[in-house]
Amino acid sequence: MGVALITPFNEDDSIDFDALGRLVDYQMRNKTDYLVVLGTTAETPTLSEDEKKAVKDFVVQRVNGQLPIVLGVGGNCTRSLVHQLETCDFEGITAILSVTPYYNKPSQEGIYQHYKTLSAATKLPLLLYNVPGRTGVNMTAETTLRLARECANIVAVKEASGNIVQVNEIIKNKPSDFMVISGDDAVTFPYITLGASGVISVIGNAFPKEFSRMVRLALNGDYTNALEIHQRFTELFNLLFVDGNPAGVKCILHAMGHIENKLRLPLVPTRITTYEKIREVLVQLSIKC
Repeated sequence: MGVALITPFNEDDSIDFDALGRLVDYQMRNKTDYLVVLGTTAETPTLSEDEKKAVKDFVVQRVNGQLPIVLGVGGNCTRSLVHQLETCDFEGITAILSVTPYYNKPSQEGIYQHYKTLSAATKLPLLLYNVPGRTGVNMTAETTLRLARECANIVAVKEASGNIVQVNEIIKNKPSDFMVISGDDAVTFPYITLGASGVISVIGNAFPKEFSRMVRLALNGDYTNALEIHQRFTELFNLLFVDGNPAGVKCILHAMGHIENKLRLPLVPTRITTYEKIREVLVQLSIKC
């Protein structure tokens, strides 16, 4: 289980590095396998370049080699990303996660050429990220498999298409050392039963110990006990995204006393009704709030 780390903010809109440090420590204490920094859940589009560097450097220093760190480096201009990969400091970074180009809606050949170019620009392992609900374009199983077979340092795909037929096709036909990673907490259990390698999790920000246990049980074939944990969280899976991500998980973390319930515009906190429902579920789960 990797965790897509949030970016906590103070009430004045600045980054709350004290809270970020506590969250990183919380992950390291509670069996998270790796951290994903500056992904979607980190509200990266609202961070300046200086802030992105500060967050990356802070997490690398705080982790101090105790966990692998996957860094989000994505965009819709291939040349700009190549420049970043060739010139930025990746000391302490284990791998790169890069989302499919968004807004300009490239063809499948354009997506293939984009990632092939990124692959050639870095020696780090590269994880593809397919999330058509955000990018406006789906990377097909055929394109994913083409990249997996032809680019040695493309080692995984974070699949958040919600298309179980597509995910199964990738798992069935992928090279043996290529990983398919769930990009959606709610379908992680069924994806693992098909042969997925794990999850890059949002809910893991709040429940790293519990959710990583579910993942490990499922990966070890103990589906009965894994399913029991999965079903404990099904209501929270829905509440996490009803008002958008990361509003839901920030609401949970606030209710648990970890952070201020603060997002950067254009994102806003959950509605009061959602907040109250989340508090009710946390009480039912015997989580202090």
